[in-house]
Parts: sequence; C-alpha cells; structure tokens
Amino acid sequence: MAKRDRLSGNEAVAYAMRQIDPDVMGAFPITPSTEIPQYFAQYVADGLVHTEFVTVESEHSSMSTCIGAEAAGARAITATSSCGLALMWELLYVAASYRLPVTLACVNRALTGPININNDHSDSMGARDTGWIQIYAENNQEAYDNYLQAMPIGENPAVRLPVMVCQDGFITSHAVENIELCDDADVKSFVGEYQPEHFLLKHENPLAVGPYGISPYYMEAKMGQAAAMQEAKRVILEVGRRFGEMTGRTYGFFESYQLEDAETAVVLIGSSAGTARACVDELRAQGKKAGMLKLRVFRPFPFDEIAAALSHCKAIAIMDKCESFSAAGGPLGAEVRAALYGCKERPVAVNYVYGLGGRDFRVDDCAEIFRALDECVAAGETGAPYRHIGQRG
Repeated sequence: MAKRDRLSGNEAVAYAMRQIDPDVMGAFPITPSTEIPQYFAQYVADGLVHTEFVTVESEHSSMSTCIGAEAAGARAITATSSCGLALMWELLYVAASYRLPVTLACVNRALTGPININNDHSDSMGARDTGWIQIYAENNQEAYDNYLQAMPIGENPAVRLPVMVCQDGFITSHAVENIELCDDADVKSFVGEYQPEHFLLKHENPLAVGPYGISPYYMEAKMGQAAAMQEAKRVILEVGRRFGEMTGRTYGFFESYQLEDAETAVVLIGSSAGTARACVDELRAQGKKAGMLKLRVFRPFPFDEIAAALSHCKAIAIMDKCESFSAAGGPLGAEVRAALYGCKERPVAVNYVYGLGGRDFRVDDCAEIFRALDECVAAGETGAPYRHIGQRG
C-alpha cells in the first residue's frame, strides 16, 4: 500500500535507495548531495539494508568503488554534485565503456569558477557525452520516481549503461514536499534482482575488464555503446509504462503542457518547469496560445519525438541552465535545433541561457520570454538567436 510523506528531494532519493537495498555504495560528501549518503548511512547503521557502505577519500574513488563492484557482479550506487562529478570525469567514461550500470544521483550544482554552491546544470550537462543515460526531475516526487526506474533501465540486457538521475540542488534537494512513496515489496518486485550475464567473479566464466582497445576494435566498442543508447529509448518507455501500472504515474521522454495548439512555447529541464507552467496558465487566461515542453530524458536524446511535438509551433524558446561557450547558446538549444532541422515546417527558435549559479527564474522572466517570442512571430524572423535573461545590467 502506497503512503504519503513529507520529504526533501535528498531524503526521497535515499529512501528509494533503502527500498532497493543495493550491494555497494561508494560515498564522498559534497554539497548539496551530501545528505543522500548521510541518510543512507543511517539506514546502514540501523541494519535496514545489507549494503557495503564504502567511505572513500574522493569522488574519483567513489566511482572507482562502484566500477569495481559492478564489474564483480554487484549492484552499485553513488551520489555527487558539481566538482565531485568533475573529479569522476575519467571514470564516467570507464563505467559507460565497460557497460556497467552504476546508478548515480546527481544533485545539480554550478561548477567553479567562481566557486558557487547553488543550482544550474553545468555539471551534468558537461558530462552529457560520457555515455551515461541522463534523467532529470522537476520536483521531489519525480526525483524519487526516476530513481526507482533507473536500475530497470540501465540493467536491462539490451542496454547495460550507467544512469545519472538528476535533480536541482537546494531547489528540490533540500525543499520539503508531499510525495507518494511506494510499498517496499512493490519496489523490490519492480526493480528486481541484478543478474548480470558476465562479471569478473563468475567462476564458470572468468574474464578480464578494461583491456587496451586497439584500432581494429575500439570503434566497434563505441558503436556498441551507441546502439545500446538507442535501445535505451524503448526500455525507458517500457519501464515508464510499468511504473505507471504500479503507481498511476506514467513517465515518458518529456511532459507536454498546453502544447497541442500552442503557437509559442518554452522548452526546459528541471524545477523551472513549475514557473513556466504558472506563466503558461496566466497567458492562457489572457487568450494567448502558450505552451511548455519539459524534457525529462536528455540522454538518449528523444530527437524525433521532440521534433514531432514542437514542429507545429510558430516560435519556441529553448532554455539552458548552463553555458556551453559555443558562442551560439547552450547544449539543449543545440540539440533541439538539430532535431527541428529536418522538419518541413519548423518554428523560429531562440536559445536563452538563464539561472546560472542559482539565479532566480521568475514568472515575469518567463512572460518576458513569451513576449519576445510574440515579437519574433510578428517580425517573421528570429532576431538574436542566443540570449541571456535574468542577469544584471
């Protein structure tokens, strides 16, 4: 029987970890993800899980611990943020290329410098091409739900890729919300036991992991990863459907809000969707056809699905909570524009960078963006395709 409780996003993820009862956790603290291993360590101390909790000297070591555990046939987890994720950089590629389905809770925080402990997406977006599946949450409920779905996705034999479950630092990680929690037994049944086909400590089939990939083999290995990421699209939808059967909350690649007949729309990721939703409601009350697309899955990128959802709009604003320093916008902007490129009819697209280092994103800011989109529609042209909003001066 499901129950309701008041939890922060960090508590909710730790609660999901307890319900899953993984084999190993490699843990090193960093704000604002520190609470996740802290809460989970209490579960370990209280004997509520059977997890081997490994306290290490750095985030590099925590990911090394997870890689070793997964290679040996164990289910391994960790949590980190910002510079901690950056310190794992080499090993993010290792986990993905070894096809080890580590599950990482990433509490999004700005990357130095200047040093900043507040939210943006520069950490996980910097890791977007490391070979990890990336799933983002708008609120605490989604942070919990996404975590429960991560292992059935990553551990699927057709996928076998690590999964990064992201939520916005402090905005969701520390804010307390009412959420609905699944029954422990239901979670156990839904997630299942990890049963890898091949692993280091399998007596019947000993093997090596981490060989030198010489030229005749390296590209084929990468093609295998790419094929698995494509296959992950099918698995994500299947797991989201099964999760909906269990909870009534079905998940896909993204959420469309008032988008079916929208003439203008914003495209964004994470907690800002609540602000955008409120703005869309205000504009709809004024008779304006505004809409929103909230992306949940960034890797694998739902290329065709996004094009189909947005192609009927006249103008869209693609919102990036990080810079990519491409002189042309952010990573979400680049990928959505690419998705729309092949459409016979496609909207005018403007890329906004916003919310860096925890800068507020207000309903008024969103309304200003929609006003700018109306101007693009009236003029029949984009104007400046790469803009910032919310900055001083």
